Amino acid sequence: MTFGPYRPALIWTKWSQLWSQRAFTPSHLCLTESVSWLCSGVRSGLQLMMRSRSTAAALAQTAAPDTQENRKPKTGILMLNMGGPEKLEDVHDFLLRLFMDTDLMKLPVQNKLGPFIAKRRTPKIQEQYSKIGGGSPIKRWTAMQGEGMVKLLDHMCPDTAPHKFYIGFRYVHPLTEEAIEQMEKDGVERAVAFTQYPQYSCSTTGSSLNAIYRYYSDRSERPKMRWSVIDRWPTHPLLVECFAEHIRNELLKFPEDKRDDVVILFSAHSLPMAVVNRGDPVMERLGHCNPYRLVWQSRVGPMAWLGPQTDEVIKGLCERGKKNLLLVPIAFTSDHIETLHELDIEYSQVLAEECGVENIRRSDLSLVVPQALADLVQSHLQSNEPCSRQLTLRCPLCTNPTCGLTKGFFSSQKLS
Repeated sequence: MTFGPYRPALIWTKWSQLWSQRAFTPSHLCLTESVSWLCSGVRSGLQLMMRSRSTAAALAQTAAPDTQENRKPKTGILMLNMGGPEKLEDVHDFLLRLFMDTDLMKLPVQNKLGPFIAKRRTPKIQEQYSKIGGGSPIKRWTAMQGEGMVKLLDHMCPDTAPHKFYIGFRYVHPLTEEAIEQMEKDGVERAVAFTQYPQYSCSTTGSSLNAIYRYYSDRSERPKMRWSVIDRWPTHPLLVECFAEHIRNELLKFPEDKRDDVVILFSAHSLPMAVVNRGDPVMERLGHCNPYRLVWQSRVGPMAWLGPQTDEVIKGLCERGKKNLLLVPIAFTSDHIETLHELDIEYSQVLAEECGVENIRRSDLSLVVPQALADLVQSHLQSNEPCSRQLTLRCPLCTNPTCGLTKGFFSSQKLS
């Protein structure tokens, strides 16, 4: 997408229009490492996945009969994500919270411009959600994944059981703050903030972690729970295997004579270069399987963004005779508007027809199986570490003082 010259007075209006027409998660970074592991381990990963599924099935059959609602948890796992409106009438409040989040974006006179943009863009975003079933499925998927995860954890980690999952969304209910309040009421002893963004970015995971810090600092309270955080997991073997299985399944759906020529596009939400340049981590290692590229979607506004852009790559490949494409949303763990509308409708239907694509498919995202999440939590609990070493390092050019306070909050937690 390119932008013509704008008069200064119109830049913010156009920027807000384009931003709101898109999905809203900022870029999840550290992606090329995920791609490298994925492309080099498809076959072996699938074998291990089948063994893992057998183990999970056996554990699920012997799971304790208690449900989330009737047991007092010892360990609470807070599953963090941006969330999405479940109903069309929720869209305005979703947009309002999003455009008022200063961790996500900085706007001039944000307390006035944020509500203005949210109100202006609500009808357009409601139209987009109406095309994907009338709302976001992200809460439903998160609950399914969380329920399976805690059932496995109760068997895998009896010392920290019972386990209970909580959903903490940034922009829709249940909000992160609401989930923390419930965890405190439930008497949770050990709390794990578990980001559902595998790749860390200050604008996504960072914003959710800041919300946890602010919950306590705004109330001048010390947490009754001992907190730790799983803040990034882009190369976890079971995550890689989940993607590998779905890629292989999708490749088998292409005509046999075209299969080896399919170009795999690993697509993630882009990020303004101004954010990248302040020090958000980007890695540049790539492996190989089918021909592939790492590409970036959802660019908005006239500023420079991380590229190449997914739509431009699709056009360029078609011009060069590469018309069999597989889109893999590598930075997400469940479907939402960026996959269901942007990839499935804007790119796979509208753009594909314009460019003369022969075959285009999109990898399924109902893929992060509970044993992958349970394995992550088990390893984290056994490590007795409050956070990764990487979380303690601020971006070199960070201008948000809350980030430093949040990092200090988690790194100083005493877990034993």
